[in-house]
Amino acid sequence: MTRQNISSGSEWEGKVGYSRAARRGNIIEVSGTVATDNSGELIGEGNEYLQTKFILMRLENTLSQLGASLSDVVRTRIFCTNIKNWQEIGRAHNEFFGDIRPATSMVEVSALIHEKYLVEIEATAVLNL
Repeated sequence: MTRQNISSGSEWEGKVGYSRAARRGNIIEVSGTVATDNSGELIGEGNEYLQTKFILMRLENTLSQLGASLSDVVRTRIFCTNIKNWQEIGRAHNEFFGDIRPATSMVEVSALIHEKYLVEIEATAVLNL
């Protein structure tokens, strides 16, 4: 079974030793994704809703590079730095996954890799082959 890795070119990938996403067979795992664009600039500073929305757009793009779509996602894991703002994060998640309804977790963490990151999301997708 072959393995396909997708890189975003992020500085963190080389420093930590990971890929944006990996596909093996019909399973796709997308690494923790934060709200940075291709140049490394933060999108939605101070705003959980905007960060979540941008993250999910990045996730959708990453999945498409591996032959998948949001409808193939079976699980998301949401990490946030302030669980009191769960409704804004949930609102954005619902806009992308309201009809798909993957299993999910939303947990508060003490910090993400940069203090301006408020949300980080991982996803698992399973393709019908």
